[in-house]
Amino acid sequence: MKNLRLLRKKKGLSQQRLAELLNVSQQSIHKYENGISEPDIQTLKEMADLFHTSIDYIVGNTDCPNKIEYVAETALNKEELNHLRMYRELSSSRRELVDMLMEDYTKEKP
Repeated sequence: MKNLRLLRKKKGLSQQRLAELLNVSQQSIHKYENGISEPDIQTLKEMADLFHTSIDYIVGNTDCPNKIEYVAETALNKEELNHLRMYRELSSSRRELVDMLMEDYTKEKP
């Protein structure tokens, strides 16, 4: 759980608040952060979703904090890369809004 404390602090969450969001005890968060115990896979998935990262990053298997998702079209220009970076920084609820907006606009082809 190498990066859990870092992610929690970066998001401005106390151990207690993170525990509430994950439906675990504050003591569990303390134990995860200090390598005393490990969360179950469902809790790891919830952590990854909450922090918009991968389980591998949370547990320290990679130094890349961004979720790696397969993209068939890899030749992106600077503007597209910038949009991708901004999109990755959005919360999941804001991503949903952007997705809906893009879907609406692509349906309205002139």
